[in-house]
Amino acid sequence: MKRVWSTSRLVALLVVVLVGSGACTFDPQSGGSGGGGAAPAGAAGQATGASGTPGPDQRGRPTPAAPTSATPKPEPTPKPTRSATPKPTPSTGTPTVAGCPQGQHQRAVETYLAQLGGFGAVTVDGRQSAADCAAIKKFQKRYGIRPVEGRAGPTTLDVAQRLATTDPSRCKAGTGTTFCVDLTRQTVWAVRGGKVIMEPTVTRTGMSGYRTPSGTFTVNFRNPREWSDPYEVWLPYWQHFTQGMGFHETTTYLHDKSIGSHGCVNLLHADAVRMWELGKVGTRVVLIGRRPGT
Repeated sequence: MKRVWSTSRLVALLVVVLVGSGACTFDPQSGGSGGGGAAPAGAAGQATGASGTPGPDQRGRPTPAAPTSATPKPEPTPKPTRSATPKPTPSTGTPTVAGCPQGQHQRAVETYLAQLGGFGAVTVDGRQSAADCAAIKKFQKRYGIRPVEGRAGPTTLDVAQRLATTDPSRCKAGTGTTFCVDLTRQTVWAVRGGKVIMEPTVTRTGMSGYRTPSGTFTVNFRNPREWSDPYEVWLPYWQHFTQGMGFHETTTYLHDKSIGSHGCVNLLHADAVRMWELGKVGTRVVLIGRRPGT
């Protein structure tokens, strides 16, 4: 009987030891300080997270689950508070009027648009208005500036300044039709009999290493759709005037100055069509100045 009783005590002792050891298997950081029972299913994943970074409770014991039998206390009803006046978003720093954000060059663009005319009423005060917004949008749409949002940004300022400071009288035109190019300001216009028949518009000429030369030339070949060899691209409304260079519509964003051309005079679609209508073989071409950086 003593041997049977001793064997029963030994078995009971082993059960206690094993159960106590199992209680700490989900708490490797506890340092042997004891466990509060087996961790709930998924506790190991909650401790590290999907990214593998330690969870907020990894250094202590796993957070015990809330008792299911306890009745939750009702949350107190929050007292109504007066809504605060919304503050302007610091990331923009500019007001929005009639759907148009105000750009950092508002006053300068207003000044140039007022000087150019034809885009609607603008008030030169440096503050965006519904009228200013409409005028800037019209200007951006006319000259292919993206996005058309009425914001007086750097590209809008650059184009407006170039056009407003172009002096058509600098082009020594003949008695017939003359295509004039200001390489310095990257603008182009047409004159006939001393009268401007196409107002200055934007262009993009040869980039560094492919400078478009200044001088007087003549359109000697035209093709409504010329194939470029070796650049392997179509050149709509092609009007050649010297050394493989000519006027044509560009299929890239005209205001991306980092691209440039290989000497040709790139044009927006509407301007390429207009110059095609005005020109012919024998049309005089006058290029003045020099594109900056070439």
